[in-house]
Amino acid sequence: METNFSMPLNGSGEGPHEPPGYAVVNILSLVVLGVTFVLGILGNGLVIWVAGFRMARTVTTLFYLNLAIADFSFSASVPFIFVSMVMEDQWPFGWFLCKLVNGVADINLFGSVFLIAFIALDRCICVLHPVWAQNHRTVSLAKKVIIGPWIVALVLTLQVFIFVKTVTDVDGNTYCTFNFRSWGNTMDEMVKVAITVLTVRGIIRFIIGFSMPMSIVAICYGLIAAKMYKNVMIKSNRTLRVLTAVVASFFLCWFPYQLVALLDTVWVKEIYIEGQDTIITHLINPTSSLAFFNSCLNPILYVFMGRDFRKRLIHSLPASLEKALSEDSAQTTNTTTKSSSPSEVQLQAM
Repeated sequence: METNFSMPLNGSGEGPHEPPGYAVVNILSLVVLGVTFVLGILGNGLVIWVAGFRMARTVTTLFYLNLAIADFSFSASVPFIFVSMVMEDQWPFGWFLCKLVNGVADINLFGSVFLIAFIALDRCICVLHPVWAQNHRTVSLAKKVIIGPWIVALVLTLQVFIFVKTVTDVDGNTYCTFNFRSWGNTMDEMVKVAITVLTVRGIIRFIIGFSMPMSIVAICYGLIAAKMYKNVMIKSNRTLRVLTAVVASFFLCWFPYQLVALLDTVWVKEIYIEGQDTIITHLINPTSSLAFFNSCLNPILYVFMGRDFRKRLIHSLPASLEKALSEDSAQTTNTTTKSSSPSEVQLQAM
C-alpha cells in the first residue's frame, strides 16, 4: 500500500535507519505476504467458484461471494507489494500499476469491512424482524443493496487515484507514494495540501473504514445476543458462528495496522514532510502484512467452522464450503415453522 513509503516532500532519497531486529521482522513480513498470496488466490477462488457457480443464489451466498471477490482482488495485489518490499520500497512497475494496485487494495479494504457490517445487519434483521425478513429479504433486493458498499468504497479511494504517483528521488530510485508537487506553487502550499489530504485520509480510513463498521457489528451482536438470551435460545447456529469468526479475524488482523496508520496520521508532518525516523515508520510493513493476511483467512474459516470438519477430506472442500455458506432450509419448511416461532426459526437458520 502506498503508506508503506514515507517519501519526504522534498524528494530526499535517504531512508530511515533500521532498528535492531527489523531485518528479521521484514523477512517474516515477506513470508506472511507469500502465504497470503498463495492461500488467498486458491481459497477465495474456490469460494467464488462454489458460491458463484455451484450453489443456489441466496442473500447469504451473495454477501459471501462479494466478500470473496474483495479478498481475491486484494490477494492479487500482493505480489506487487512483495516485490516492492524486497526492493526496499522501490516501485519498478510504472505509474499505471502504482495507481491501480493501491486503488484495488483500498477499494477492497473498504469493501470488505462494509460487507462484514452488512452481513451482521442482515443477521440482526433476521433475528429481530423475522416476519419482515421472510417476506422482503430477497436476492433481488440484496443485489441492489450490495452495490452501496462498493460505491462508497470507490468514492473513499479517489484520493489514491488522484494523489498517488511514481516519484523519483535524487539517486534515481522510483517510489510509489503520495505526490503533491503539482498541487501548489510554493513549498508551503504543497505542505498544506499534503498535511490536509493525508490527515483527512487517515481519519476517514480509521473512522469510516474501521471504527464505524466494527461498531455496527458490535451493536448487531449485542441485539442478537439479547434476543437469544430473552428467548432462552443457546443452541449454536452455523451462519452466526461463521460470521463471528470472520469478524474476529478481520479485527485481529486489521486493528494493529489501523492503530499504526492512525498514529502515522497524527505525526504526518514529521514523517511525510520532514522525513523524520520514527518507530511508526518501521511498524507499517509488518502490520500491513498482518492486515493482508486476513484476505486468505475467510475460506479457511468457512471450511473449519462447519460441523465435523475433521472428518472431511480434501476432495470434499466444495461441499464444506457449500454447507458453511448456505442458508438453512428450515426457513421454508412447514414442519419447522409449525413447531417453532418465527424468531426461533431465523435464529436456528443462521
